[in-house]
Amino acid sequence: MKKSILGALIVLIFVAVGIAAAPPLTFTFSDVHANKTATETDTFAVNNAGAIAGDYVDAKSVQHAMILAGKKLTTVNHPNCTTSGGFTSGAIAFYGINSAGAASGWCTSTKTGLFTGFVYAGGKFTAINFPKSNGTQAIGINDSGEVVGLYLDSGNVQHGFLKKGSKYTSLDVKGDTTTEAWGINNSGQITVFALSPTGTYESFIYNGKTFKKIIDPKQGTSGTIARIVNNKGDVAGAYFNSAGSEIGFLLHGGKYYDVNDPKGVGGTRPDGLNDKVEIVGRYLTSTSATVGFKATTKAGGDTFVSTTDTGAQDSSDGSLDRRHASTTP
Repeated sequence: MKKSILGALIVLIFVAVGIAAAPPLTFTFSDVHANKTATETDTFAVNNAGAIAGDYVDAKSVQHAMILAGKKLTTVNHPNCTTSGGFTSGAIAFYGINSAGAASGWCTSTKTGLFTGFVYAGGKFTAINFPKSNGTQAIGINDSGEVVGLYLDSGNVQHGFLKKGSKYTSLDVKGDTTTEAWGINNSGQITVFALSPTGTYESFIYNGKTFKKIIDPKQGTSGTIARIVNNKGDVAGAYFNSAGSEIGFLLHGGKYYDVNDPKGVGGTRPDGLNDKVEIVGRYLTSTSATVGFKATTKAGGDTFVSTTDTGAQDSSDGSLDRRHASTTP
């Protein structure tokens, strides 16, 4: 009996030592620029091949949707999209990209003045507009071509949506308002966030039947915004701490880890996440400028080391997160 106990203790000691000795998985941040003349680059999604979808503003202050695969930049324009004024005017941008390179996005239509969603694939646009809506924003897309986002109804009330095949389904969080669906993985899990009656952002993973809450334990009264879920169930997004500062997070293995670009002084917002745990998003500089980033991980065990807290300044004015013309980020 004593030998069995001793043997078990030895095994536990070796396991503990092995865990302690396992090198951590750390983040390496790099800025993303569409090209040398771009005055702003926004990165919103990344697929498993590393292709980044988003937008950039050129030297003439014209905004373009983009797909950036390594150093290869694909600039995409739509004849009926607003191309100036940034997000407040609904300038064209891509917000999702799947393994085949199909990108989802939206803009403000120059014909109707409403949000109009689309999927861009093979050099062609396909309209994504919730039936009888007063504007649609297509945001996330998976490898099956299922699309999620938000729409405004005839009373300009905001709802999330899922488009599967030709069928549109409205998504709402019971008891909350201004629901938005941002990301969808290949299993059909959807990241959804909404505003509670007290004005707190509440986030969920929706599997088609139930809403599972995503709450960063360090959140303040403004809550947590979960944006993207990969095919392994990892989730990335941002939370607002007690000071109102916006802090990026990664949920992996049931644990939350801060994701802070060391160059950011006004908040870090992860938007895209692939199965390699590569994260893209934006950070805010001291001059309130936004800069796109990509965070990669260095292999070495399955332990994540949180990035250093840079003491981000209060970004509660929403320079990073309240970019949509609707009432939610």
